[in-house]
Amino acid sequence: MNKKKIELQVLNISNSQAQAGAYALVLGEVGGERQLPIIIGATEAQAMVIEMKGIVPPRPLTHNLFASVLEVLGVKLMRILIYKVDNGVFYSYLYMKAEETILRIDARTSDAVALALRMNAPIFVYEDILEAECLKTVEGSIDPMEGSEPDKDELLQEDTIGILKTALQKAVDEEDYERAAQLRDQINQLKNNL
Repeated sequence: MNKKKIELQVLNISNSQAQAGAYALVLGEVGGERQLPIIIGATEAQAMVIEMKGIVPPRPLTHNLFASVLEVLGVKLMRILIYKVDNGVFYSYLYMKAEETILRIDARTSDAVALALRMNAPIFVYEDILEAECLKTVEGSIDPMEGSEPDKDELLQEDTIGILKTALQKAVDEEDYERAAQLRDQINQLKNNL
């Protein structure tokens, strides 16, 4: 049972049209045209966007903490694999290497992708899952995510700027004015990019 695996990359994160308060993570086939949409929660969406935008939070977020713990323990995240889908819920494994031991750990796909982004690990899916769940092309273009950039910007504005403002207030309260100036500049840059 050696099923073919396809490598994916994160293409987009936007507000979900199907579920209020949720987000759509769109993974794209590396070197191909198929796209795999996955509904994820706001916290995981925020963690991914922060990492993709290169924003450094003032204190480690959960996924950063987990990645740091793995690195300190000498555990390498080799890859993640989306191995199953059931009623729209995707299941993933984290494949890790600790010394000469390979570990396979079950994880929510959103957490696995957020961790893969932080630890530069590849993302794979079985081809039959990708084929069954992928967005279908319409006349050569993939439509469902077109025009979703404002939603992505809205996610950044609502969530990321909110985190940065909280960090800014904390830096001011602690009289760390150099850090406060950096955070202010990051907020202004994000606002100007919208």
